[in-house]
Amino acid sequence: MTTKNDNYVKILFRFHSDIFEEEMVETMWATIVDKHKGLFKLDSIPFYAPQIASDDILFAEFDDHEQMLTYRRTVEYSGNSTIQIVLMDKSKDINQIRDTFKELGCVSEKNNGEYFSMLIPSTVDYKIIKKKLDELETQEIISYAEPCLADGHRY
Repeated sequence: MTTKNDNYVKILFRFHSDIFEEEMVETMWATIVDKHKGLFKLDSIPFYAPQIASDDILFAEFDDHEQMLTYRRTVEYSGNSTIQIVLMDKSKDINQIRDTFKELGCVSEKNNGEYFSMLIPSTVDYKIIKKKLDELETQEIISYAEPCLADGHRY
């Protein structure tokens, strides 16, 4: 088990990607909630794993085949959402787009110069974020997906 410090663990997520049409693996950091019960709080923004968001409480256990802690199910949803964004207009600066959403209360992690994943906190009004996402998509600057949209962000 790889650790950031004594309270952090890496958890493996194995899932089927409809976008890539294949089985995929992603590892993410989590904090220990209750090690004996296998409960962990996700401390990463998922790049690809669907239906999970930062601060969700997860059940994970050591998998002998994977040789590491492996996600089994979500125990408690945080109310946060995860949005995946692809830069379509390569003449635009991806960091400026990320900053636009940061000003609206959303943090993100960049995977490369053309893709980032964004956390929409439960306290942020998603209508404002959605309006900006749709505006940028209509202008063909970005394309986006909503792989984990919390109930509080649905309208």
